[in-house]
Amino acid sequence: MTDKALHKPLVFSGVQPTGNLHLGNYLGAIKNWVPMQDEMPCLFCVVDMHAITVWVDPAELREKTREIAAAYIACGIDAERAIIFPQSRVSAHAELAWILNCVARVGWLNRMTQFKEKAGKNRENASVGLYAYPVLMAADILAYRATHVPVGEDQKQHLELARDIAQKFNNDYGVEDFFPQPEPLILGPTPRVMSLRDGTAKMSKSDPSEFSRINLSDSNDDILQKIRKAKTDPEPLPDTPEGLEARPEAANLIGIFAALSGRSRESIVGQYAGAQFSGFKSELADLTIATIGPIRDRMQRLLKDKAALDQILERGADRAREITRPVMARIREIVGFLG
Repeated sequence: MTDKALHKPLVFSGVQPTGNLHLGNYLGAIKNWVPMQDEMPCLFCVVDMHAITVWVDPAELREKTREIAAAYIACGIDAERAIIFPQSRVSAHAELAWILNCVARVGWLNRMTQFKEKAGKNRENASVGLYAYPVLMAADILAYRATHVPVGEDQKQHLELARDIAQKFNNDYGVEDFFPQPEPLILGPTPRVMSLRDGTAKMSKSDPSEFSRINLSDSNDDILQKIRKAKTDPEPLPDTPEGLEARPEAANLIGIFAALSGRSRESIVGQYAGAQFSGFKSELADLTIATIGPIRDRMQRLLKDKAALDQILERGADRAREITRPVMARIREIVGFLG
């Protein structure tokens, strides 16, 4: 491996196996990963090491890891074209994270806003892992010398940190261009899917209300009931997109309809101008069921054969280890570890 070799395009991304994947995860991320498989090599990781920065039941972690993998496949990610694997099955993630912990600066981590949000007022009792997990995220990316990372708004700061760590490693050890500067992958216009109970808050796995989100595992009846009970306002639907500006719940439902149908918000507003929410919600429920139903059914089939799913994950881990093996060998040499 030559340090100054042109970095070949490669995508890395992952999802934590905590909570249930929901419609926001699908529309904002996983749906957009599917076409990437035809554009460049892709690794889609189940980041189970990130999941244990807070305590999680071990049996639940194993089941959720399989669920995320099943969801990837059910949404259209091909385990032959892309690499699907659990983070913990590739030791390079942990080894490189320690090396990069010794490169990253405390001041950089102190600026990470997500730690402040997740730790809250009980910051002194937060785990060291929760504090340092942006460095593990950098290791996830750099262990493959990945060039592109699809990230949401809340992860942009962490990708900037990964770029800073990569540059400092290269500078500290005099290995210009060994690590690339990973770029955020711009996916084009993606919907910001908000809570069904509060149009000003993102749809979230951690929201205590099940009625705030549509899970990929929800039954058709669950989907119907959640959309029927989604918060709205008493006015009919507006006749122009500008009429949505002070109506976050209406804007959210129209945005979801547009994303699921592949149409613009303007065309949805034009179709339903002046309509009552009851009829609109019924059609939105039908559209959501038509999208989520087949994904859910395929997930359920995959999860019935855990042995086969585990084999897919282990094959993916083998392929991931093949990529990291020469990278880590060179890193050990650069750092000065004995071979």
